[in-house]
Order: sequence, then C-alpha cells, then structure tokens
Amino acid sequence: MAARTKARKRALDILFEADQRGANVSEVLEERLQNSGRETPLPPYSEELVRGVVGRWIEITALVQEASPDWELTRMPAVDRALLRLATWEILFNPSVPTAVAIDEAVDLASDLSTDDSPRFINGVLGKIARDAPAFPSDVADVEDDAQ
Repeated sequence: MAARTKARKRALDILFEADQRGANVSEVLEERLQNSGRETPLPPYSEELVRGVVGRWIEITALVQEASPDWELTRMPAVDRALLRLATWEILFNPSVPTAVAIDEAVDLASDLSTDDSPRFINGVLGKIARDAPAFPSDVADVEDDAQ
C-alpha cells in the first residue's frame, strides 16, 4: 500500500473515530499525534488531511450536502461521510493531488470499508463536486471549532 494511501486511511480513522465518539475532530487528532495507538506514528499527510478538512469543515459539509441532495449527511454511513470530506478537501484544496486520484482513492477505501453501494455513491458525489465546485458557494468562513 502506497504511503499516501496509508495516510488517507489513518486520516479516515480519525474522522470516523471523532464521528463515532461525538468528539471534536481536532481533539481526536491531537490525541492521535500524542499516542497513535499503533506501532508507527501518524504520517504527516494524515495530519495535513485532517487539519485541512477541519479548517474547511463548514464549507466541505455544505458542498457534500449540495452534491448529494437526496441523502442527508446524518443518513450516510459514517465511513462515507468521512471519505467524502477527505476527498473533497483533496479535490478542492490540495493542488498536489490530481482529482482522479482523490476520487479513486476514496472509492477504493469505500470498497474495502463501507457498504456495497458506497463506492458508486461516493464516486457520483465526488464527481459532481469536482465538476460543479466552481458553481458552489465558497463564501463560508473557515471555522475549526465546529468540526464534530
């Protein structure tokens, strides 16, 4: 497994854990930086991903919801919500990751970790975000404290 793929998986673990615990994502990240819970420390790209998502939490959440109007975020599997947030950040705010790579990685992780329908769902939502992002409102302020 490639280094960035592993880092994405570890970032996904943090977002998923925070969601399941009802905890603040930034606090869970800090806990994992102090104690990774594994033999290896948290990769720097995992931290970059999580901080990027947290820094754009409200905007990313709005974009995901706009791109999936038939599914409220609360109805989505927690893994799917986390994957959509991570990949949306990579697509829109990390120019070093090609859009196709961000989508493919999210779909692959969904295939391994979520429901049978999740890969197709995630591919569709991320495709819409990648295609329509310039049309989405982007005047939402970055608010880190709302990331839960």
